[in-house]
Amino acid sequence: MSKVKAERHRLILSIIAQQAIETQDELVAALQAEQFQVTQATVSRDIKELRLAKVAMPDGRYRYALPGNFAEGDEDPMRRLQRAFEDYVQSVDAAGNLIVVKTEPGSAPLVAAAIDGLQLGEIAGTIAGDDTILVVVRDLQEKRLPEGPVRGVYARLVAMVRHRTE
Repeated sequence: MSKVKAERHRLILSIIAQQAIETQDELVAALQAEQFQVTQATVSRDIKELRLAKVAMPDGRYRYALPGNFAEGDEDPMRRLQRAFEDYVQSVDAAGNLIVVKTEPGSAPLVAAAIDGLQLGEIAGTIAGDDTILVVVRDLQEKRLPEGPVRGVYARLVAMVRHRTE
């Protein structure tokens, strides 16, 4: 995936998280307002690649959202993360206080948003590319401790991957 496309995908995810985008034309206009000159055909492909879905709003209209990503508070963040892992995560690995999560192509922003949605104190943040997420875990205790924050988070994420393959 090109750098421009990855940046556009990140922007699309940000836009649909902040605004109720009902049509492809509205998404084209929102992207153009952010200096991305795109066509409706490009946006249509992006929607397919990001696996966006239309979800009902309380007033009965529909908007674009990530699958399973509903209005704030409508779904348990842990359940949302579990579904993201079941649908998109291929593997989890760790090095020091960093955890690398490999996903299906184009799915990393969705999974990273679900991880961030948990608001775990031991996670400093996530960085998502196209198919890889870097989870940065705070070093709250010495890394050599068997139950340190990295090992705890790592164990949770690995358990979710294992659950997906069972």
